[in-house]
Amino acid sequence: MNTEQLKTKEKFLQILGLATRARMTTSGEGMAVAEVRSGNAKLVILSEDASENTSKKVHDKCNSYNVDLQVFGTRFELGHAIGKAERVVVAITDQGFAKKLASLLEEINRG
Repeated sequence: MNTEQLKTKEKFLQILGLATRARMTTSGEGMAVAEVRSGNAKLVILSEDASENTSKKVHDKCNSYNVDLQVFGTRFELGHAIGKAERVVVAITDQGFAKKLASLLEEINRG
């Protein structure tokens, strides 16, 4: 990862924390899947080190409800960003935050 990507990753984690403080995120597999089912989730972030079962379940739910799913970071990075212990799944429930986070992820993946 180059320095530009690292800066963007840092910015992504900061905005994720900001979204959490604004109460626009839900974390944990069960809660995130419930947000997807209810139609509140605009973006779901899955950690790179999620278990196969969790990964399949979240991918399937997001596909069937047409929710954008992105794989990013480790469970420690996601948890730290939102001020909690390790988190494997985080759902963003605000369209503005979801759009900004998705564009930052695109930037990271492009580089």
